[in-house]
Amino acid sequence: MMQKTMYDPKEQKKIGMLTPSSNTALEPICSRMVSGLEDQVTMHYSRLVVTKISLEEDALSQFDMDPFLRAAELLAHADVDAIAWNGTSGGWTGFDFDRLVCEKITEATGIPATTSMLAMLDSFEENNVKSLHMVTPYIPEIDALIKKQFEEKCGYKVVNSRGLNQTVNRSFSLVTPEQIDQMCKEVSVEPADGTSIICTNLRSTWQIEQLERDYGITVYDSTAVTVWKTLKMVGIDPSVVKGWGRLFEAKN
Repeated sequence: MMQKTMYDPKEQKKIGMLTPSSNTALEPICSRMVSGLEDQVTMHYSRLVVTKISLEEDALSQFDMDPFLRAAELLAHADVDAIAWNGTSGGWTGFDFDRLVCEKITEATGIPATTSMLAMLDSFEENNVKSLHMVTPYIPEIDALIKKQFEEKCGYKVVNSRGLNQTVNRSFSLVTPEQIDQMCKEVSVEPADGTSIICTNLRSTWQIEQLERDYGITVYDSTAVTVWKTLKMVGIDPSVVKGWGRLFEAKN
């Protein structure tokens, strides 16, 4: 188990994000979310190869354990205080696999770990979500696996779901705000406790407040929930983050 190479109690907390290699959305978003809080927390990044999202063998093999551990070890060199797989692969490879990834990262580095999908589940539990809408850029087969996990593994009711039938991870960051808005509009025709936007290479995080205002429903965006959870992991109240939706509002 690795230990901190240097420790200063006055140093800011450092959050390590494991980033899909073709992702261009999450790093600017995560850093912007904590902009101005550098005396409290900073974001740091390490990448692993992810270029294709499908159920074909070459796509699934991207999520073998070794790449996660190698990328996490590089973050450990920076003495980060928490590590998150800022990716949603657990939605189709399995929440249990995400839990195993976290266990192995902590075993190898001594650093607590989470993932975007586990953070999503934690945000649902804390906010008493029982039913949800799903918005993704993925193919129907992957959306079906995510829905199955939510419903059969966790007991959440998926009311409506919309996807874009895309498989190239790089393409997800090119999905327009108008497309994201349209999918959220379409699912919101029926009530639910929240809308889950799943994909950390969608730029949906930037428009959370607009979506919540227009459709009257809390948005659980996969990048935002990862920031929310990791802040909690390092002992920082997520309500210090302003302007990124209801999830970050102080609870009474």
